[in-house]
Formats: sequence, structure tokens, C-alpha cells
Amino acid sequence: MGDFENKTDEWQGEVKETVGDATDNEDLQAEGAAEKVKARTKQTFEDAKDNLEDATDAAKDKIRSTLD
Repeated sequence: MGDFENKTDEWQGEVKETVGDATDNEDLQAEGAAEKVKARTKQTFEDAKDNLEDATDAAKDKIRSTLD
């Protein structure tokens, strides 16, 4: 679910930034840009967490198979 939420947040930031560009609203541009960065950062950390969990599971499986 995190991937979907992060993509939605990133898209919302993109919309705000675009509307800010179209209306010359620097505050809205900055808010949109910040939301995009936040969503991308959250996604990066979630990906890293998933990769770490996968590596940990693989290591556990290897240890188990060695002990059997």
C-alpha cells in the first residue's frame, strides 16, 4: 500500500507545482516540490527496508539449509 500512497503523494505534489507554475504562485510551487521530494524519500526508504528484509530472509534460509 505504501507504494500507491507515495505515488499519489508525488502526483499531488506535481499537480500543486504545476498549478503554482501556471499561476505564478511561488508558495504553491514550493509546496508541490517539497511534497514530491517527501514522497520520493519515503519510497526510497521503503524500498531499502524491503531490500533489507529480503536479504535477511535469504540469509536465514541459507543458514537453515546449511544446518539441515
